[in-house]
Amino acid sequence: MDIEEAKEKIVEGLSKKKSKTKFYFNDLAKILDLKPREAKKLINKLIQDEVLEYWSSGSTSLYGLKGTGKQAHAEHED
Repeated sequence: MDIEEAKEKIVEGLSKKKSKTKFYFNDLAKILDLKPREAKKLINKLIQDEVLEYWSSGSTSLYGLKGTGKQAHAEHED
């Protein structure tokens, strides 16, 4: 799977889920239909390309589309 195909799948998959804006790594791997090791490379690239953003509370790591969710609005990133 190339990065453009991964980007399309992630954006489409996360856009459908209106009830939440942050997702666990395993949710993204499931959307990509890849094993975690393979998904990690693509997810990291999507973070570098600013399609996704990484968020951590210190104990929990979550991912979301860049500029969505309460955190983005609170930090004036939108």
